[in-house]
Amino acid sequence: MKYIIVGMGNFGGYLAIQLTEMGHEVVGIDTRESKIDFVKDRVTHAVLLDATDLQAVKTLPVKDTDVVIIAIGEDVGASIMSTAMFKQLNAKRIIGRAINNLHETVLRAIGIEEIIHPEEETADRLAKRLEMKGVIDSLEISDEYNIVEAKVPKRFVGMTVSESNIRSEFFLNIMTIIRMEERKNLIGLAVPHKNVLGVINADYTFKEGDLLLLFGKLKHLQEFLNLSED
Repeated sequence: MKYIIVGMGNFGGYLAIQLTEMGHEVVGIDTRESKIDFVKDRVTHAVLLDATDLQAVKTLPVKDTDVVIIAIGEDVGASIMSTAMFKQLNAKRIIGRAINNLHETVLRAIGIEEIIHPEEETADRLAKRLEMKGVIDSLEISDEYNIVEAKVPKRFVGMTVSESNIRSEFFLNIMTIIRMEERKNLIGLAVPHKNVLGVINADYTFKEGDLLLLFGKLKHLQEFLNLSED
């Protein structure tokens, strides 16, 4: 897919690099030369451009772009003006970043339906992870359901998935299992690496240090995670 990302700050720059590494074509835009210099060798195209200037924005391949992401955070005025420019040029899909409720209200008023709050979402995710003991990471699916990454409780080490009865006892689904391994990076240092084992069958035997990726209701996840304290 083709993306235009406006704003190469911490959020926008990281997103642009990640999407590029995933194989997408990304045009990263910023008015600050230092930000462009930082990403220019890590994204498809890095452009020094004022996205609040309609004539400048017209030089971009808006019609051929699948998604435009306005990642500007600190300058609300620039965010709104830039969004309006791409809306005027009939971008296929625009995702806006809002830093407060008023910012979101204005974006919705100019017709933006997809709005993200990266700081709030990160904080909320961290709060939920800290609240549930034993959770390494979590992903909220709805108010009732979550996906969590947690260490296998000691009582299950040496058992098979079938023997553990996790699904019938706790009403949880094991999506996969992750093993932490060490791999050498580009400069030869050993760094931790997550090895995802894929679909797990009933005969798999849990090993100490295994990370379970579990799906289920929050109350059932918490009941399971309490085992880590036993």
